[in-house]
Order: sequence, then C-alpha cells, then structure tokens
Amino acid sequence: MNKELFGVFGAYETFDQLRPDATFDEVVDGEVATVGIRDPGLGATGWSASYEGTDGACLVWGENYVSPAVDGRRDEGEHGIGDGNGDETNTARWLLERYATEGLEALSGLNGSYLVFLEYDGEAFVATDPVRSRECFYTDEPGVRTFGTDAAAVAGTIQEPEIRFNAVLEFLHMGVVLGEKTTFEGLSRLPIDSYLTPTTVEPLERFVYDPIERDRESEYARELADRLERAIERRAQLPGRKGLLLSSGYDSRTLLSGIPDIERCYTVGDPSAQEVRGAKRLARQYDAAHTAFPPDERYLLADADKVRYSQGIKESLHIHHAGYADEMATDVDTVYHGLLCDTFFRGHFNAEDTVEVLGKQVPVNRLDPDPNPVDTLLNKFGYDPATSRELMNHVSPELEDPDNFVRAVVREEFDRVSDRADSVQNALNCCGIDNQPSIPFHGQLSDTHFASFLAVDTELIDWHLTTPPEYRTTKTFLEACRHLDESMLRYQPPDRPRETQLLNDIEGFVRRKAPFLEPFEPPWPNRERVFEVYDIDRRLLPDHEHLYDLPARHKLRLHDVVGWMQQCSEPSAEEIERLFEPNSLLA
Repeated sequence: MNKELFGVFGAYETFDQLRPDATFDEVVDGEVATVGIRDPGLGATGWSASYEGTDGACLVWGENYVSPAVDGRRDEGEHGIGDGNGDETNTARWLLERYATEGLEALSGLNGSYLVFLEYDGEAFVATDPVRSRECFYTDEPGVRTFGTDAAAVAGTIQEPEIRFNAVLEFLHMGVVLGEKTTFEGLSRLPIDSYLTPTTVEPLERFVYDPIERDRESEYARELADRLERAIERRAQLPGRKGLLLSSGYDSRTLLSGIPDIERCYTVGDPSAQEVRGAKRLARQYDAAHTAFPPDERYLLADADKVRYSQGIKESLHIHHAGYADEMATDVDTVYHGLLCDTFFRGHFNAEDTVEVLGKQVPVNRLDPDPNPVDTLLNKFGYDPATSRELMNHVSPELEDPDNFVRAVVREEFDRVSDRADSVQNALNCCGIDNQPSIPFHGQLSDTHFASFLAVDTELIDWHLTTPPEYRTTKTFLEACRHLDESMLRYQPPDRPRETQLLNDIEGFVRRKAPFLEPFEPPWPNRERVFEVYDIDRRLLPDHEHLYDLPARHKLRLHDVVGWMQQCSEPSAEEIERLFEPNSLLA
C-alpha cells in the first residue's frame, strides 16, 4: 500500500526487526511504543500529521481536522480553534497538547476519517475515529503487541498464520466478517469507537445514541443543512486538483454543489446507461467535466492490489473504481464521494414497515414497530439463502445449515453493540455502521488520493446520533438539500423519479410490464453480463468449472479469499488447488 501506519508497543529494535525503518517516511521512537508512518501527503492541509514534543508524540493518519465535538445542544457558531476550516494548526500537535489537559476527552475534538497514535507521560494508545472508518489490526503473536492499518503487514508478523474458518464462512455467505474478527487466528481489529493499549482494548463514548426531540420536524432538516454546509466547507481545503465519484443519486451531488472547484466527475457505466446520462447532466449543471468508465473487465477483475484493500474482511467488489485508478490519478489529486450518506442521513439500516403491492413488499415510509433485527440485518447485508445453500456444496461440508450459522453470528454481533443504542432501530443502525461492507471503497481511494469522507464528519455523526430514527429519512435529507441549494434537486435520479419509495416502486413495476415504456435501469452495471462477455470465470477461477454456475458476486468472494490467503500466508499451489475441489473448499 502507498500509505500505512505500523507500530509496536515496544522498543525501536523490535520495530526495526519486524519492519525496517527505511520503509517509512517518519518513525516515532517513544518510551512505550515505536510507530512508523508512510504517506506522501504527510503534513498537507486536512491530511496526515505528526508531532514530537518534550512530553510525548502524536501521529494522525488519514483525513483530519480540528473541530471540537458537538452535543446537539450547543450554540451555533461555536466551532473551536480554527473551525477546522483553513486553520494551519498541526492537528497532531494540537491533539497532544489538548490531551495533556483533557485526557481521552481530547479525541472528541478531532474530526475526519483517521487513526491516532499518541504517547504521553509514560502511556500510549492507538484510537479509531468514532465509526472505525479506518481499520486498525493488531496481534500479540510476535511476543509484543503489534498494530497497523494494513492487515496483510500485521499478519506477516505472525510466524504461521492459521485460518479462522468461521470468519471465512461469514465472508463467503454475507460479504463481511463481523465485529473484531479477521480471517486469521491471532489477528484482530479494533472495534468501533475504541482504543488499543499495550495490554487491553478499551471502549470510548463518542458513538452513543442520544436522540433529541425538537419542537418542529423541520428543525431536523435545517440542522442537517447547516452541518452539511460546514462539513463540506472543511473538506474544500484539501489540496490540488479536485474530482468527484458521481452517481445520479442524491448523496454525491451535495459535494458537487458545495465545492465549486471540482473539475472532474467520474461514473462507472456505459455512456448510454440511464445512470451515466443522469450523472453527466449533474456534472454539466455545475460546470464540471464528466468521464464515464466503461464496465469492461477492469470493473470486476480483482488483482492483488484490489484484494489487499479488502483486508480479508470485506468484498473487493465495492471498489468499483479500482480498475480505472490510473486514469483518475493523472487527472486529480483530491477525490470526493458520497459513501454512507444514505446510512447516516437517510436511514439505510432502519427497519421499515411494508405493505404488499402487486406481490412485492414495499416500504410505506414508517418504521417497523416490532422489527426482527437478524432478518433486517441479513437483508441489508445482501444475504441470499438459496445461493448460500448452493455455495455450501463447495464450502465446509460439515456446515449443514448456513442459515442457522449466519443468524447466530449476526445475533451475537447485534447484541454486542446494543449497549450503544436506546432502541432496536438505533441498535440496527449501530450494528450496520460497525460492519459496513462498502468501506474498502474509501480505503482504496485514500491510498491513492487525498480522499474526503463527508458522512463521517463529527458534526454529521452527532446529527445521526441525536436525531430520532423516524426523522433520518430521504424526506429530511431532501429538505436539507433544498436549504443548501434548491437547484441541486433539478434532476431526479432516473430510477427514482418520485420522492416516495412507494410511488417509485409502483412506477417501476408498471414500466417493467408495459411494452411501450422504458424500464428503470439498475444504477450499477450488470455483473453477470460482464462475467460472460469478458470470460471472467476463466480469468479468475481457471479450471474450476464446478463453480461457474454460482452468482458473480459469490465467485468474486471466492477469488478474494484465495487472493487474500496468498498475500498473507503464502499457501502452496497444491493447497490452493485443494480449496477448489468440489465439496471440500476450506474443509
């Protein structure tokens, strides 16, 4: 990877034995820990920062700003030092100095998508941002606690890494490894909103639901608009030429409207596709150039780099743009995206009540009063029972019922995070955010560009935590968009011409059935067609025809698993071959 943080709670000599000093741009040699950071953007405004003083040292890896936390009740305009908007304060120095007087509470003043290492007064720790948008992996196997942002590098310090088969099964059946697990025994990752010490893992309290009832429903939208405006302004300061991954949906257009110097927009899809035509209209509206990346073999072929960004815990499929990274790198330095805006602002993980319309269960814009958490989460994760039963014939023959397996692990994970929430609906959101499958999307961008993550702004996370789930809806978000820029909604997404899901679903059904109407197209290219046209089966899984009838998504997961093992544990060709024998994969 181009950017990395790696360290040990131990002496420099131990660090240098595991990873040579020369591979990092800067190494902090402290009394408790030794940590190296590699990042070509180190020191750039809004990006990785380092500082060593007489009392300690601090490294902040990733996107970061100084912006003290809010509690949903503060007076508007109180943003603290520099507001995180153009202030040249070194965030690492700021955090170390603030920690000296406030302790861990100082972390609430750091904003962005980051990982922090801090050593002060004989103590040291590594902390995630509030929602774990940047992973931290750790192991005690080398005899000293070792940690880092690259799972393969940390796993490489384990003498003989052993596969954690249940975690691999979670990945194959759901596309995500839940909680703190990884696909190797002895290798773990920090949970959401937590910090790592030489001997423990400790929770923090920055991500805890505490809804506020406002006098008028419209206040939620106005508050969201104000916070979006400030969050976008913070991120407008990132350096260089600016680009945006643009869909024709609602989320990414907030950045296109709010950052006037975005020069280029990118969409993966055929130029004639409805999604691409809609994105091109939006780009033209805001005077930005638009590029459509054709969904050829580059869209799905997962090379070693793309698999590595999955960290062995989430699908490389979500890195839709990876095959086109070289083209983007020649155009822009900073890339924006709207990832997780639907999760934080529009209730993606809410359990909605439904009615049957024309044989289909359709949401009716109200929350389910008695949701089944496991069913809801499995649906959101995209679990397919029929495909999993088919997959079972190729994976772990001792697993008799994949449905029972996935239900048990999802229930366990839901219960694990429920103490951060005041209701089942908010616990669903917490569990979904903690295990968001699409995070590799941001991880790859952050490794190749200055990549902004709007949705995890401190103020916006606070809005999510303090707004009741019944108001975290598309309706509220669209009202906030109108406050920001009425013209932002001039064009509706092509597959959602109406503002209510019920009407969109009814129109979609009519269009599919009426021969004289053009049906809505899905926003993403057809994976099955790409597999067929570009012979992806034989290019990813040569000589394993018994797997070719599986859906494209599950074949990509199988390829991810093998690619990940090859990077971390170097299995022999014979061992890889045995993985693909019918009825004995991972047996």
